Amino acid sequence: MKRRNFLNTTAITSAGLTLLPSGLLRGAASPNNKLNVALIGVWGRGLAHYSALAEENVVALCDVNEARFPEALQRFPGAKTYVDWRKCLDQKGLDAVVICTADHTHAFIANWALNRGLHVYCEKPLAVSVEEARVVRANWLSKKDKLATQVGMQRHAEPNFNRIRELIRDGAIGDLQSAAAWGNRQIRRAGYLPAEGAPPNGFHFDLWLGPSPEHPYNPGYFKGSAGANCLEWNMYWDFGAGQIGDMGSHTMDLLWNAVDAGLPITAEAKGEAFNPDVTPVECESHFDFAANDWRGPIRVSWYQGGAMPRSPKPCIDLKAIGHGAMFKGSKGFLIADFESRMLIPYGDKADLTDYKPRSVKTLLPPVGHFQKQWIDACKNPALKTACDFEYSANMIEQMLLGLVAYRVGKKLAYDGKTGKVTNAPEANELLSRKYRDGWVLNG
Repeated sequence: MKRRNFLNTTAITSAGLTLLPSGLLRGAASPNNKLNVALIGVWGRGLAHYSALAEENVVALCDVNEARFPEALQRFPGAKTYVDWRKCLDQKGLDAVVICTADHTHAFIANWALNRGLHVYCEKPLAVSVEEARVVRANWLSKKDKLATQVGMQRHAEPNFNRIRELIRDGAIGDLQSAAAWGNRQIRRAGYLPAEGAPPNGFHFDLWLGPSPEHPYNPGYFKGSAGANCLEWNMYWDFGAGQIGDMGSHTMDLLWNAVDAGLPITAEAKGEAFNPDVTPVECESHFDFAANDWRGPIRVSWYQGGAMPRSPKPCIDLKAIGHGAMFKGSKGFLIADFESRMLIPYGDKADLTDYKPRSVKTLLPPVGHFQKQWIDACKNPALKTACDFEYSANMIEQMLLGLVAYRVGKKLAYDGKTGKVTNAPEANELLSRKYRDGWVLNG
């Protein structure tokens, strides 16, 4: 939005500090208007939704591991159970779906749910290929006046997200020139795991594989948190997107919320040697974006696994911020993590005399409870969610394009309107994934 509109959205009073009541932004749903919800993936991240969904009607539970049903049914008695999400989505009377499955099925379930007129909450990442992000985004945009969507980048609810956006838009570091985000996780794997035994009774490994190519069962994919730890499988190309799908989704969101980036016009990347089984640990990717209505052209960068942007000051150790973001402007830097931030002015402007905060501070309110924001919007789709399928698909499309650039080893020219690389035909082959027979993205 334009700067004058951004400022006009906040209420100014003589009290000096004003927080807008969240109800003015989102409205309030009738307490008697309950949703009929399907929870797909009842363990792992699914557990994080139990409390929020307890106020609604959870009428369907779906999981590839039947051992998870007894505990879920204690919380949601009377719900029908399914092991195949495709059958679950066809249950009559559903209003909404919450997706907590493995990353490589997110876009499938989300798109099928939209096709059935369901509101959708999907854990991050929304997609693991550029094509998947574009398909889900286009589908939702055709229905956005009727359906509420949210991607589970719940750190977005931290008040710091809006504070950073306000500082950038208010000119605290001058004209924005570039921005970088990074994450420090280093989880290495040699390659896909060999066959080891058979799945336990009631564990439907073939349905867990879903659209991905065939792989033998190995319990090593499901270690930690009773088989719910995504860090055991999401670094494999067939099952996820590595760190960009994990903490990368949270940390790039910290940057993305502030810069209104859209889709990039170029992408380039470099990192460790390519492994055909496993996504890179150490990697950096860079994207150029055209000017918009409040800023000029900018460069956005992502660093992971030990790769880092250059610190603006020798005395500042960016590596001490495990997951963070840095914004460079014409008058200084802003460095942040999820909960804190600091301004660093350039040399001769060490007092930032050209930056004067508004005499009456006005703050956008925190997003608040992330799942509740989506539930409220389900009941009144005119309300907005913080990470809908347009915002989130744009962000993950950029990140996934970086992985394509890494694999091709060239700087890519990208046409965001058509979703095509214009200078490297071989890159277009990597924008989509090949699916197993019988699995379709648009069902």
